[in-house]
Amino acid sequence: MSAAGRSGYSSLAIFLHWLIALMLIGNFTGGLLMEGLFDSPDPAQRQLGFTVAQLHKSMGLTILALSLLRLAARFTQGVPPLPGHMTSFERLLARVTHVGLYAVMILVPLSGWVMVSASPLGLPTMWFGVFEWPHLPVATSRETSGAASEAHEIMAFLGVALFLLHVGGALKHHFFDKDDVLARMLPFLRRGAR
Repeated sequence: MSAAGRSGYSSLAIFLHWLIALMLIGNFTGGLLMEGLFDSPDPAQRQLGFTVAQLHKSMGLTILALSLLRLAARFTQGVPPLPGHMTSFERLLARVTHVGLYAVMILVPLSGWVMVSASPLGLPTMWFGVFEWPHLPVATSRETSGAASEAHEIMAFLGVALFLLHVGGALKHHFFDKDDVLARMLPFLRRGAR
């Protein structure tokens, strides 16, 4: 059944939505944390930074794969229609926010992958300690790695802004508009009357 013919998201879409959201929060936090650890004069702290970096890379690559799966599900299953009471500006804002979030969920991990692949340090990425994730076939270059690092950071902070806008919009729908937008992703919530 297409999403246009139902009022909510599929179980797969809901599961991926919340899993990716939790991983994004964890990975952004880890990214902030590891910078301080690498700068520490304490060798144990720097080693912890390396461990956090490996976890950060593993989660980033997992977010990339899950986001591509989520995007495929969105195209194949569709999405529920937006509430009829939304203004054209609100509809545009919702669309831009969703497109922006998908772009960030895909481009941030990709830029991190390029950064690691181009780094002259040549450090491997061990996916959750299970196997070595291959580097992209890019030339080793401090400039390329640096540019990818800069893009990675800028897009990550843009992602935080979009994430907050997304959460704010969902809360507005639930508490002010009193519609079922948030309940679509949290089925245990009582749906609004609108």
